[in-house]
Amino acid sequence: MNKSELIDAIAAEADISKASAGRALDAAVDAVTNELKKGGQVSLVGFGTFSVKDRAARTGRNPQTGETIQIKAAKIPSFKAGKALKDACN
Repeated sequence: MNKSELIDAIAAEADISKASAGRALDAAVDAVTNELKKGGQVSLVGFGTFSVKDRAARTGRNPQTGETIQIKAAKIPSFKAGKALKDACN
């Protein structure tokens, strides 16, 4: 499912226009993004938790040359599925 298909599904389920569903989806994504930028987390009970994790610096290898390179530390977004979502998939 891509973004436009998700907007269609939201519009049909909530009985609102596609334009309103698109704005609502964009607002939700922006809210999650802004909270993660601040280092916080977003928990949706039953669905899951979005958070930021620290990834340590490590040594990698350039696949073209075989040369060893240093990969710097980074913060990465993470999602942990909630119990209801896990149960729905099984």
